[in-house]
Amino acid sequence: MATLLERDGWRATGDPRRADLLIVNTCGFIAPAREESLTALREMAAGKRADQVLLVAGCWAQRDPQAILAAVPGVDGLLGARRWMDVAVVVRRLMDADRRDVVCHLPDVPLADDVPDVPRVAVQGASAYLKIADGCDRACAFCAIPHIKGGAVSRPLSRLLEDAALLVRRGVKEINLIAQDTTTYGRDLGLTDGLALLLERLAERVPEGNWLRVLYAFPGAVTPRLIETMASLPQVVPYLDLPLQHAHPAVLRRMRRPSDVAEVRRTVAALRRALPGVAVRTAFIVGFPGETEEEFAALLDFVQEMAFDRVGVFTYSHEEGTAAAALPDDVPAEVKEERRDRLMAAQQPISLAKNRALVGQVLDVLIEGQGDGLSVGRSYRDAPEIDGLVLVQGEVPVGEMVPVRITSALEYDLIGQPDVRREG
Repeated sequence: MATLLERDGWRATGDPRRADLLIVNTCGFIAPAREESLTALREMAAGKRADQVLLVAGCWAQRDPQAILAAVPGVDGLLGARRWMDVAVVVRRLMDADRRDVVCHLPDVPLADDVPDVPRVAVQGASAYLKIADGCDRACAFCAIPHIKGGAVSRPLSRLLEDAALLVRRGVKEINLIAQDTTTYGRDLGLTDGLALLLERLAERVPEGNWLRVLYAFPGAVTPRLIETMASLPQVVPYLDLPLQHAHPAVLRRMRRPSDVAEVRRTVAALRRALPGVAVRTAFIVGFPGETEEEFAALLDFVQEMAFDRVGVFTYSHEEGTAAAALPDDVPAEVKEERRDRLMAAQQPISLAKNRALVGQVLDVLIEGQGDGLSVGRSYRDAPEIDGLVLVQGEVPVGEMVPVRITSALEYDLIGQPDVRREG
């Protein structure tokens, strides 16, 4: 949206007080995300001048525009997630001096596959996200994404290669591939094992020493070819984000998720054989309708058995428009919270043990900040924003990839110092 607006003559500012146009890009996936969006909207609306325009964009605008209008007086326009590429046209309508009503641009149409000459990247320092697809064809009972965005639409391979080349030219050292489900990439384009093919082609554009990271893979869709491709390409870091959501077959069936837990064990074992040192991240939902203490105990045992490197735990959110909304939300909120705490407590010693095993090793670290004699960065084991950090003694240039010898470990973070011997 920023690219399109800049091409239409706008210039960005990080100071809302200087802006003529305020845009809040919302998330409507679950209640906590909507609350966060609502807080930002109310903050913008409260400080809005009479000559400023407030545009609400994104998934919540697409999902429930009336709730936004009722909760936030002062909204001037709504732009849905399916037609974000119309932002410049919508803004022109908003700026019309004769406008009297709220501008609502929420057409119920399929997602566009791409926008010509508009990179689908988000750059944060030397790291970037690259959107490879949008929407989802899965039927998970708890998820509103297909309802909000529609079916999966893959971006053309040629456009992804152009975006990757652009990022390399801009000095980006890490490219994180994202989609609602990265493992379905290319299926709608007639590709088989499209994600593996994409990684092979990206590796031709991304130099060795830079990182390619795969996020949001789907259980049962991590193919032998994908694992082999990840293992053979030095640019692809040995890391996979594989959200499993639960480990009891009955709960998984109620969730409308793959319920073959033995297959998950085989997949993780195959990853660990093919990619030594691989970091496997997963996420679980506790408190799904009907979850018994016995079913939760099976999940707890599974986490301890599998010893994942990274685990995120979320309490179930009852969402209208999902299949699970027809089920009773029968696990009390306090039980959901207690189960989340127990699961995270079970993961902590696993994480600490894995981190302690790295003491004495040298890891490449992408430096993202510095000050007061310390630098902060991430190793290949840490995806941006969701995983741990590496605290490095001394002030190292931001954006550099440096070898760091690990000297001590915490539950989630590592501590180290630059490895002068390897640098030399």
